[in-house]
Amino acid sequence: MTAARITVNGKDTPIAPAASHTTALDFLRERGLTGTKEGCAEGECGACSVLVARPGVNKPTDWVAVNACLVPAAALDGQEIVTSEGLATAGEPGTRSTLHPVQEEMAVRGGSQCGYCTPGFICSMAAEYYRPDRCAHADSSDGGDATDAEHGPNGFDLHALSGNLCRCTGYRPIRDAAFAVGTPADEDRLAQRREQSPPEPVATDYTRDGKAFLRPGTLADVLTLLRKRPDAVVVAGSTDWGVEVNIRSRRADCVVAVDRLPELRELRVASDHVEIGAALTLTEIERRLDGQVPLLGELFPQFASRLIRNSATLGGNLGTGSPIGDSPPALLALEASVVLADADGEREVPLADYFTGYRQSVRRPGELIRAVRFPLPLSPVVAFHKIAKRRFDDISSVAVAFALDIEDGFVRKARIGLGGVAATPIRSLATEAALEGKLWTAETVEAAARVLEAEGTPMNDHRASADYRSAMLGQSLLKLHAQTTEGVTS
Repeated sequence: MTAARITVNGKDTPIAPAASHTTALDFLRERGLTGTKEGCAEGECGACSVLVARPGVNKPTDWVAVNACLVPAAALDGQEIVTSEGLATAGEPGTRSTLHPVQEEMAVRGGSQCGYCTPGFICSMAAEYYRPDRCAHADSSDGGDATDAEHGPNGFDLHALSGNLCRCTGYRPIRDAAFAVGTPADEDRLAQRREQSPPEPVATDYTRDGKAFLRPGTLADVLTLLRKRPDAVVVAGSTDWGVEVNIRSRRADCVVAVDRLPELRELRVASDHVEIGAALTLTEIERRLDGQVPLLGELFPQFASRLIRNSATLGGNLGTGSPIGDSPPALLALEASVVLADADGEREVPLADYFTGYRQSVRRPGELIRAVRFPLPLSPVVAFHKIAKRRFDDISSVAVAFALDIEDGFVRKARIGLGGVAATPIRSLATEAALEGKLWTAETVEAAARVLEAEGTPMNDHRASADYRSAMLGQSLLKLHAQTTEGVTS
């Protein structure tokens, strides 16, 4: 047993005697911080949201909202978190605490009814409140939204709340509260905290009852450990493993965390390629790229929720090998490769050759994904179409990613990635061949759409029928053609 500790609402708190698999949610509730709730235990409802101090994009520290129901408490060793109870400012003895501005707006605008989900909304809202690049729109004189229905006049992005569900209050008063918050005051302690560096990653060796949670300090240490313990479960954001622990009661003798390894957190844009570290969160990738890769820019808002994207990684999404993961179709269309590392060195494998079967890949025991790499220049015509029962925060029935080079009306190059239509994510090779060298016309696209409908081996399940999935493939290509030719006359 080690002296693993978390700073919770400013107080140094030992993790022991929690079991190595104990979630941050249970850890907090066992210590009386019951504002953090369990609603779904799968990262879908947001009732468990808390703030974590993470390396910032525009400032040294960002306050990031995460699902406490998914992340193991041991994964927060040495880190700093704030719960809904920690947002208010304590008053003098015998006096009431002063509500945080986000809490105040939720109260006065009727944003809480039964209150079960409210603390989670508060934490997600606070993360957006403290986002450094959030700023009011220049034109908000009518009190409405100067851009669209998902961004308030105060610059508040409602996607920050896409992972929080409310069953009784209704979302209008919650949105009103979000669009009413101002900017942090100069003396705001959490705003001031952004100007200081977040806690440095610490090496963790936390063992309870024979089961270990380990965070080695370097990539070399991790690879040496994995050679000795090829059975170890490797985690980054724990957005998949956390569900296994909660819903399927899975326990591992050894869990190895790689989320804070510097070697897995680099993002490089070179002259001929982009390389993204496997342990960067999707939110970090999105904000660091800042639109430089338009296809990923279309993917990210449709990938689960902001709460999940604040923890999920490309390495984790590819490592699970799921045929319905959202990132593989886009990465296939980008002609990405995965950089695999073990104690003997590295190798690069095209993503199109990486998956070998349902949740199976060419990754060997002891190997992990260090980075994802794709070539430049990028194709100018791109789209990511996700067909699901909900617009956001849902698992896809079908996902289709397009990357096309169209010059002088001809399709010079086509790359299409598919998800949800086979045992693995796949490239749509037959449809690519049906498009390349042809005029980008309705006739060409209609013929290619029929080819696309026959790609893969879709199945019937509770999300969609095989026929529906096939039909959506063809419709997706027709939709792309309509979007790229709208207003164009022959």
